[in-house]
Amino acid sequence: MELQLNNLEPGQKGVVVEIKGSGATRRRIMDMGIVRGSLIKVIRRAPLGDPVEFEIRDYNLTLRKREAEHIYVSVEGQQ
Repeated sequence: MELQLNNLEPGQKGVVVEIKGSGATRRRIMDMGIVRGSLIKVIRRAPLGDPVEFEIRDYNLTLRKREAEHIYVSVEGQQ
């Protein structure tokens, strides 16, 4: 099942299938190592839900929900 990254719950993992958006936003996301085929895991959310911490490529990365909305993942176990 394909979901926006910001819809995953802590502990869930997914494989990046698409990065939507254009220009600087898309390039910035890709420069952080979020590219098609990467495994990404939700670590935790801030108390008010924004930002969200992820683990990707052996490091932790924090994104705002509006940034995570551009990233679509295939959720493990529900592909």
